[in-house]
Amino acid sequence: MTRKLTLIAGVFAAALNSSVAFAATELTVYTAVEAEDLKRYAEMFNKDHPDITINWVRDSTGVVTAKLLAEKNNPQADVVWGLAATSLLLLKTEGMLEPYAPAGVDKLDSKFVDKSNPPAWVGMDAWVASVCVNTVEAEKLGLPMPASWKDLTKEVYKGHVVMPNPASSGTGFLDVSSWLQMFGKDEGWKFMDALHENIAAYTHSGSKPCKMAAAGEIPIGVSFAFRGAKSKADGAPIEIIVPSEGVGWDMEATAIVAGTSKLEAAKTLVDWSITKTANEMYNTGYAVVAMPGVAKPVKFFPENLTEKMIDNDFEFAANNRAAILEEWAKRYDSKSEPKG
Repeated sequence: MTRKLTLIAGVFAAALNSSVAFAATELTVYTAVEAEDLKRYAEMFNKDHPDITINWVRDSTGVVTAKLLAEKNNPQADVVWGLAATSLLLLKTEGMLEPYAPAGVDKLDSKFVDKSNPPAWVGMDAWVASVCVNTVEAEKLGLPMPASWKDLTKEVYKGHVVMPNPASSGTGFLDVSSWLQMFGKDEGWKFMDALHENIAAYTHSGSKPCKMAAAGEIPIGVSFAFRGAKSKADGAPIEIIVPSEGVGWDMEATAIVAGTSKLEAAKTLVDWSITKTANEMYNTGYAVVAMPGVAKPVKFFPENLTEKMIDNDFEFAANNRAAILEEWAKRYDSKSEPKG
């Protein structure tokens, strides 16, 4: 009888241990990656690591950043995979990231790696601002083709431009941050005041303005170049404009959240996130990726875009983020789309 009870207890303990081991391989991963890509990311990762389950928590850049900051003293995420580098710099200054140099980090372009040693975050891919113009709708309305950011402030475009809200969209924030860098603080806000007069709405997604332009819902959408190229390749009658003054950009990046109880699994995921396989996967959604020599040419991606990328001051963007967003909301939030 005692032996039987001992055996049952042993089986129960083994089952309990195995369930604990299984639970320890579930990672909560916060992300701003496009929802349509998440399943593919997880499937590719699980081919190499079937023992780690990813539980995604997905929202736009601003929402994910705010959520992480709100949870600072009680972190709920283990890893952030696919959030703007400007957001991760902010989290780094708050002491919320676990420094870690993933295996193979030396194979990445150095501008995609945090400068600290070991780095607090590593980049995945970059997205670059551009303007999507529906040529059919523009012609119907008699709109000239814009060539610069300042062109978009002309009265002829009144009510015909949509751009992302920088509080919720990483693309919106890189636009606002780049205008303040390119034009200077006073001229930058003056430019945005004039642009606001022509804005029909501020969306909560960075890709939505270009999708709206592609669908003919609005003639002009301030978005990012890859979305424009993708829409054009799908047959949309759009032109991708690279404004003459230069364009803002940001990168998606990955980091471990400090305090995670699943550090080894988190490191495994971050190691995998910078592999050639992962970079090839990012290239299906982005034209510029962290590992040199991986990116394939993207049909309709503007040829001169990389030379128009500004010398982005990520520290400026991160350190001034709260003040910039507060000022932006005060001036322009009345035209934001309802959330939800």
